[in-house]
Amino acid sequence: MRHFGHIAPEVRKRLFYREPCEFTADSPARLLSVALGATLYSPATRPRLADDVLKQGARGVVSMVLCLEDSISDADVVAGEENLVRQLTDLAGRPGADLPLLFVRVREPGQIGDLVRRLGPAVAVLSGFVLPKFTAERGLPFLEALTAAESACGRRLFAMPVLESPELLYRESRVETLEGIFRAVDKYRDRVLALRLGVTDFCSSYGLRRGPDMTAYDIQVVASVISDVVNMLGRADGTGFTVTGPVWEYFRVQERMFKPQLRQSPFLEVEATALRQKLIEHAMDGLLREISLDRANGLLGKTCIHPSHVLPVHALSVVSHEEFSDAQDILRPERDGGGVLRSAYTNKMNEVKPHRAWAERTLVRAEVFGVTNEDIGFVELLAAGLAE
Repeated sequence: MRHFGHIAPEVRKRLFYREPCEFTADSPARLLSVALGATLYSPATRPRLADDVLKQGARGVVSMVLCLEDSISDADVVAGEENLVRQLTDLAGRPGADLPLLFVRVREPGQIGDLVRRLGPAVAVLSGFVLPKFTAERGLPFLEALTAAESACGRRLFAMPVLESPELLYRESRVETLEGIFRAVDKYRDRVLALRLGVTDFCSSYGLRRGPDMTAYDIQVVASVISDVVNMLGRADGTGFTVTGPVWEYFRVQERMFKPQLRQSPFLEVEATALRQKLIEHAMDGLLREISLDRANGLLGKTCIHPSHVLPVHALSVVSHEEFSDAQDILRPERDGGGVLRSAYTNKMNEVKPHRAWAERTLVRAEVFGVTNEDIGFVELLAAGLAE
């Protein structure tokens, strides 16, 4: 699979200076953690789940979570498990199918081993499990169950813990909780692909819900948690993990309180004013702003609950030609001693030592999502993706 692989080759050639790389479920974990992109959630109870997975894969989705937790009722868990096993077995029986990375969000540790056992050979289509309400105390049994299941089936299985518990939110217990989470995921570092933020649960603890004109960063009690999670778990010194962005809840806006947040000029330049209006009507201007703030705050990828959110996440994950040029200049071997240089675009200072970690991360993102040609921006990427 590859990002933007659903777009025609001649269109990709026009858009990309360097096209996104191909990868598989067996690629190195560091690459896959960046490649997750927009991770689309789907209830495990959907009757045509196998067909849905194939359809979304063909539309550019590269990672999906099949959910047995909050997206279904307590009464539907048994039926959801049965349907999940049936649908994954169906997918395993379709040779040559181009599947996204598939994860199952479970409720309890015991479900992991049970599902792996029931899947049998069909576990080959599964990349791992999403672990809800993760803390050190609650999370370790999940990670132990994952390790046992991995040993039993002989296949690499990743964990994606979800950070969403009240202990993490409350100020008086936050640091202790984060320290415990770090110890747990550090012990199982090879199996933890990414950490996911459950911002909806954070808001729930205070009876809050952000509107379509607001981002998670406008809700200060939530923004402070994101900041602390990145501070303690997302460091660039080799101890950190990929931390993914929070879910965007809205599909279409019926009535707006604030002005749209998308400037007109990038759309006027490429005669895409109709696209701008469509994005605004579907609350995408708020989503695009939040994606930009995610990246500025150290998050990569995003939880998605609607297929229309996938392309914006991927379009804003592509590395611009200017970013790529800066990153390459910073990482040239002759710059190892440090120093300051003027950007090739002559619009900024590149300071080698402080910007090195940024440059390294940028080149990994460039490998996975590609690098745009000099005259291409996110509007052209959105327009090309929507045209397919």
